[in-house]
Amino acid sequence: MKKPILKLCLITAFTGLLYSCSQNEMNESDSKAESQKFKIINVTHHDGKPFSTGTSNSSSTGKYVDNPGGGVMMQAFYWDVPSGGTWWNTVSSKVTAWGNAGIGSIWLPPASKAQNGAFSMGYDPTDYFDFGDYNQNGSIETRFGSKTELVNLITAAHNENIKVYADIVINHNSGGQSEANPFTGTNTWTNFTGIASGKFKRTYNDFYKNSFGNNDEGSFGGFPDLCHAAQNVKDWLWLRTDGVGKYYKNTMKFDGWRFDYVKGFGPWVVNAWNANVGGFSVGEYWDSNVNTLEWWANNANSSVFDFACYYKMNDAFDGNNLALLNDDMMWKRNPYKAVTFVTNHDTDEIWSKMLAYSYILTHEGYPTIFYRDYEEWLDKNKLNNLIWIHNNKATGTTSILYSDNDEYVSRRNGYNGNPGLVVYINNSDVWQERWIQTNWANTQIKDFTGNSSWYPTTQADKWVKIQCPPKGYSIWSINQ
Repeated sequence: MKKPILKLCLITAFTGLLYSCSQNEMNESDSKAESQKFKIINVTHHDGKPFSTGTSNSSSTGKYVDNPGGGVMMQAFYWDVPSGGTWWNTVSSKVTAWGNAGIGSIWLPPASKAQNGAFSMGYDPTDYFDFGDYNQNGSIETRFGSKTELVNLITAAHNENIKVYADIVINHNSGGQSEANPFTGTNTWTNFTGIASGKFKRTYNDFYKNSFGNNDEGSFGGFPDLCHAAQNVKDWLWLRTDGVGKYYKNTMKFDGWRFDYVKGFGPWVVNAWNANVGGFSVGEYWDSNVNTLEWWANNANSSVFDFACYYKMNDAFDGNNLALLNDDMMWKRNPYKAVTFVTNHDTDEIWSKMLAYSYILTHEGYPTIFYRDYEEWLDKNKLNNLIWIHNNKATGTTSILYSDNDEYVSRRNGYNGNPGLVVYINNSDVWQERWIQTNWANTQIKDFTGNSSWYPTTQADKWVKIQCPPKGYSIWSINQ
């Protein structure tokens, strides 16, 4: 009787195995069919070229070569960096490592002497030509150091093929002397004729209210509001060969500009600066309305920080609704004029920062990394991995393959022979798996973050199943 029983057991086991395999195939088919219900959103429609910051003639090596995926910017400061004149040297000590990691540019704080001298973060400018070499406003050096140390920093960055962007505050000034003002009938702090450099002297005629009117688009903090319609202001900011813009670019060797508080003056000002001075530029127009951001960028002929993206990421990642990443953002309107970021010296709201960095470093635009996130708060190895992926794999236009509350999958479609990538973001507490459509048929792919050990092969129809860790991300491309 033993043999029939054994035979029956084998038949039962084999039948169970067949049923199990059949069930798995059905589940796989159902899973793929579920993913196929999501209508792919082709977000951008252009020729696929990466974000370009243009060329520069100030590099000591004479070359700036963007990576296949474009560049990555480092905001090389935070609010209230250590005082004492050491910051330029601190940043100088970092640029070789940053260059090796793939950072293509650094954004420095306002470099000139401000009202609070050695204690100022530079956003209350007095003398645009005092870089820490005049005894003025209570100190010789600025909070960040001396002019010599700044020049050494810029040279060191250029030696690593890193561009250097100056934070330019041209909405308002501070630190002037009191003078009788016929336009206000009072005394105002608008006499800047005694500045130590002797360059760009200003009086009440150069500030609102004046002969041009009572005000422009906006004032800030009660500081004297520069009038860009005044010829003296135009001359010294962007027209004169020895003026602020051209001196910073041609003598100090800055490669571009971050314009502070551009809500305070018309976009024509940045447009005129860019036309006369050149260099990369990005404006701080603090507004989540993408229509407003696009309007400003187009009229200023400049890039703009993508606050629309910033606030959508905050709502998506911290509000557990990744479908919000389908919404409109500046980089979707014009990826060549959008500078994306996760936090900066003014605002730090996003809690799920690594998910946000995985988003901006795989998507279009010009991603910015915040100094403290990189050097202090987050995992530098993970950020370096994302920078490498951005530089080498994040190419081409963007398509959203799937999104719901806790899953988001998008595809970069590749450019100029580079295959692009697929990024999978999972905001849930468990591993997730999903079928998605790639651009690659019968091709083995891998997760370049190392978060998944899978090496799946895409089907003939380019579909493949990938996975993503909880509260994490995986980024897939051809295994080569």
